[in-house]
Amino acid sequence: MPLFNPHTLRASIPPGARVLGLDPGSKTIGLALTDVSLTLASPYLGIPRRKLGEVAKTLADIVRKNDIAALVAGLPLSLDGSFGPAARAAQDWMTDLSDRLSLPAALWDERLSSSAVNRFLIQEADMTRKRRAEVVDKMAAAYMLQAWLDATRKDDDAPE
Repeated sequence: MPLFNPHTLRASIPPGARVLGLDPGSKTIGLALTDVSLTLASPYLGIPRRKLGEVAKTLADIVRKNDIAALVAGLPLSLDGSFGPAARAAQDWMTDLSDRLSLPAALWDERLSSSAVNRFLIQEADMTRKRRAEVVDKMAAAYMLQAWLDATRKDDDAPE
């Protein structure tokens, strides 16, 4: 299944369905969920990064339990915005995952999402390094997913 344009993806989501956000790290894949109104993204889980088939099985259960209609994954562009090897690998990974789950998917720029979340957790939440490591991936997924929600919201969908 080819990856969607992020705006086209949003238009394809049926009413009452959710979107699963993924922030694939080297050790953990952070997960976040939208609400059914596609207004708010919330941290959900961090799952171990394993072979794609194992990850797909875990995600298939999450998709089924949460009425997920689409996937949005972080796209690790270079700081200058270029599409380097990490972005290509993320694109290939997401295309394969989308096919395995039979769900439409899009990629969204995740530059500095983990840095922003870590800064928040240190400055505002005063978390220890160990505790930050436990939550940063799923919070980064929520940060990225919320950015996608905000950028793809139609003007008539904006909260008052």
